[in-house]
Amino acid sequence: MPNGGSALRQRSSQQEIPTRSAESPHDLESRKTGAQPPAHVRYECPDCGIPVSCSEDHFVDDYESHLEICDILREINEDDHDLRSGRFFPEFSYPGPQLDEAQINMTNWDTLLYSREFVAINEERPMRQVTRMLTYPVTIASVLHELSPYSLKRGERLTVEGLKSFSALRYTLHPPKSGAGMDIKGLRPNPPPVRLFILGARAESSLPRAVWMQLAHLFPRATFHLIFIGPDSMANRDDEFPLPERTPSNPFGAIVEDRLSSQMKISTYVEYFHTLHNAQHFYPYDPYFDAFMLFHPGLGHPASSHEWAETIRPLLDTKVPIICTGYTQWDMERDMQWVQDTVGGEMDILLEPGENRFRSLRWDLNDLDPQDISAGNYGVWAFRGKRYETQMREDS
Repeated sequence: MPNGGSALRQRSSQQEIPTRSAESPHDLESRKTGAQPPAHVRYECPDCGIPVSCSEDHFVDDYESHLEICDILREINEDDHDLRSGRFFPEFSYPGPQLDEAQINMTNWDTLLYSREFVAINEERPMRQVTRMLTYPVTIASVLHELSPYSLKRGERLTVEGLKSFSALRYTLHPPKSGAGMDIKGLRPNPPPVRLFILGARAESSLPRAVWMQLAHLFPRATFHLIFIGPDSMANRDDEFPLPERTPSNPFGAIVEDRLSSQMKISTYVEYFHTLHNAQHFYPYDPYFDAFMLFHPGLGHPASSHEWAETIRPLLDTKVPIICTGYTQWDMERDMQWVQDTVGGEMDILLEPGENRFRSLRWDLNDLDPQDISAGNYGVWAFRGKRYETQMREDS
């Protein structure tokens, strides 16, 4: 009977055209090789409450494979209902600045939230909700912090080139106490802010600013300038439309938020990075003060790789670290393979791809395909343009 059900499931799936590109060889969409248009999904699973099949007969045929993700789909459904339940969310109350004497622990989510003195979270659902947003600033901090869980030890994925690049940034992010004071004798020169270029920005650009301020609290003696860049960087920010006019003083119509705090400034550009790079808008780049962050960029995805084709070489030309995340292990490996195929001889790996210790604990559902689930910032890796060391030649 199992073999017969498997054969029937294979025949029914092969009759339809795929609704999207398969994300991996294990993706259920890869089974669809037919010529019929895909049927509308309307039958809800009685266990998870999410429509997953076009009819009860197809649901029964595919029940064995659905069981692999049924519990996760139910969890996603319950988390979505929880956000709309109207309850009070104490987990979204974020702590303020960190005391110098109170050291943080970046081993995992539990130790970080405890050492940052978050409100105690004793249930899994509130933990999933709070990590869904905090994963963006904390992922950046987990790579750049001097107490980063990624190191040269076996299995911790940092490479020698990565240690060189990240040590330069850590030197800036953890400056020694300068003895500055409020009077004239206490005046000290301050270094420029660390610029974090967040390319292909989408949902992360509309996060509450209190979430991004957590990044500044993790580096109490540093200042930041977050720069969101991308054609979708103003998505979900309709209250700020229309965009500023492009003037000689603001040639790319940047939206600047400089009243957040003395530690952080945010700028948003609805533009492609290679356009800004070719105009030398951000020159010069400094490995001690600059880094790029790409959240789920889809470098190797068939639908978005063409948009990165003009951007990847300008990125490598900056010679500063480029940190990337992915929805799944397959998504990361596909992005990395695309970079290696495109500019393989011009880049160095700084952080080997692997699971992000500070990934979102909440799973997300693709609205266009209920079988496609992923986790925000599931994995993280990093690279940069290759640096060539000067060698002295001794004439014989």
